[in-house]
Amino acid sequence: MCKNLAMSHVVAVLALSEVIGYDMTIPPMVFDPAGDRYDVRLCSVDNKPVQVYGGYQLVLNHGPETLAEADTVIIPGTRIPGPRYDGTLPGDVAEALATIRPGTRIMSICTGAFVLGAAGLLDGRPATTHWSHTKKFRELYPKVLLNEDVLFVDDGDVLTSAGLVAGIDLCLHVLRNDHGSEVANHAARYCVVPSWRDGGQRQFIERPLPEIGEASTAATRSWALERLSEGLDLDTLAGHAKMSVRTFSRRFRAETGMSPGKWLLRQRLEHARHLLESTDLAVDRVAEESGLGTAASLRQHLRVSLGVSPLGYRKAFRPPS
Repeated sequence: MCKNLAMSHVVAVLALSEVIGYDMTIPPMVFDPAGDRYDVRLCSVDNKPVQVYGGYQLVLNHGPETLAEADTVIIPGTRIPGPRYDGTLPGDVAEALATIRPGTRIMSICTGAFVLGAAGLLDGRPATTHWSHTKKFRELYPKVLLNEDVLFVDDGDVLTSAGLVAGIDLCLHVLRNDHGSEVANHAARYCVVPSWRDGGQRQFIERPLPEIGEASTAATRSWALERLSEGLDLDTLAGHAKMSVRTFSRRFRAETGMSPGKWLLRQRLEHARHLLESTDLAVDRVAEESGLGTAASLRQHLRVSLGVSPLGYRKAFRPPS
């Protein structure tokens, strides 16, 4: 859990000209449904109108002083010349970023990662950005451990996301880690988006369309979600889809960006987290209901994925009675 969540958590969204307008609106749209848990403030670097990509300007209510007060700072996508094209950071942006307090959570959406790269905040760390800009990013910031195959990267106090809608995925992930799945799911329903998207951005890289007539695994995935407690192996899933194991595995990976086994484990862990938050079921019963088998298995998977025990997770994320 992030710090300072007992009181309103200040989220500063720093818009840098030309800012990508869609990216800039993501944080308030995702965090506002969480009520007074967050105080989202859109700010500029110089108290001047911000040029938005698409041909218009915005006058924001806050200036760079907001960064020094923030618990989380978010850099939306931007076409700012220095970070995007030659790897330099404008002086006023560097000064503004220097006011961020140690320990503040820093996030980027889409090409906002170029700003973090220019500031040296990603050196030696895993990160991502929009898949169409990864070649340029690597040229400018070779010290960054760039991964273009994921929707977002959570490296603790620094988090980055891929293009556009992946910013929603990242903000929902943060909301889920801060306050649990129920709060994140509520925000997702309000925004009319999935609370969790499977796979990575490799799904969305331009590629030839699948051959006409090639079946989808979507129906089998929906079927499996209703039967997580059952013994669902690869043969069973392929049989439901009426495909050979080889064809099913290939098609499944093309559609979700992961193997059937990895996808199934993720769904079971997500269901286990939901049960820990929303029910009083014993840990071994949670493990059974989610298809993870035993309490020991659930404990191991939670420690690997979240670094916490089932009881620790329930204590941290279960809403108070």
